[in-house]
Amino acid sequence: MKVLANDGLAASGIEQLESAGVEVVTQKVAQEQLANVINQEGYTALLVRSATTVRKELIDACPGLKFIGRGGVGMDNIDVDYARSKGLTVANTPAASSDSVAELVFAHLASGLRFLHDANRNMPLEGETKFKEMKKAYAKGRELRGKTMGIIGFGRIGQSVARIAIGQGMKVVAHDPFVENASIKLEFFDGQELNFDITTVSKEEVLKSSDFVTLHVPAQKDGYVIGKPEMEMMKDGAVLINAARGGVVDEHALLDALDADKLSFAGLDVFENEPKPAMRVLMNPALSLSPHIGAATVEAQARIGTEMAEAILSFRDAQ
Repeated sequence: MKVLANDGLAASGIEQLESAGVEVVTQKVAQEQLANVINQEGYTALLVRSATTVRKELIDACPGLKFIGRGGVGMDNIDVDYARSKGLTVANTPAASSDSVAELVFAHLASGLRFLHDANRNMPLEGETKFKEMKKAYAKGRELRGKTMGIIGFGRIGQSVARIAIGQGMKVVAHDPFVENASIKLEFFDGQELNFDITTVSKEEVLKSSDFVTLHVPAQKDGYVIGKPEMEMMKDGAVLINAARGGVVDEHALLDALDADKLSFAGLDVFENEPKPAMRVLMNPALSLSPHIGAATVEAQARIGTEMAEAILSFRDAQ
């Protein structure tokens, strides 16, 4: 079996596959050359992350391809149903990066609440000459404890966010049309465990009652999950974090809400025009920004590599 990991694969996955006799190539192939290379080199498995797309045209052009793997949660860059209708196996690693994405949510949240996203821009420029003025400007930070965290999308990542929020002393409210309730387990360093049962509520209730709202939903085919009407429901001074997918938040409405002080700030790891975010978004001082790095931790990538290797070997052994 020959595998092209076009967007890379962690060493843990490569080692596991190669020790089982699977050839793994991690050399990046340009999207427009992908079909030719797959056919010429005889790859039977293609592994991608978010950079490479696997659409109907590529699937039709590569009759020898049998397995498509997505390192991560969402598979919106793959025509999954079509691939499976053609007899291909399509797999992802939905659990591997949940904690990493959840921690990034709180990194953005803490960065905005304590003005770190802005201070880190201005300290190198004016920290020496305007230290006292900047200290005063950033003197009205807010704490997490006692606040309400609203989670829209209560799957694995949303539940990881809930675990951190509960550990911070926050109240959690969640919405998910496919999840009625969930038991959130907190595991402590000394072996103790606590369980918290959370019943989901309407999206409107989450928006109206939350100090902070974070999104963990798939890419949308039609419309926004959070647009102008939803932002108007939110508390004055609330915070919005999107580490899910670009296009689930109306960025124009978001900028308007920030400029009007309806929202105090927002954090974005994903963008409507990715990989070329709008300049108005990039330059807005009320936005904490990162370049789609939710799953980009050493630990998450190691888990992704291991899970993907196991999926490939299970596929091979079943043939």
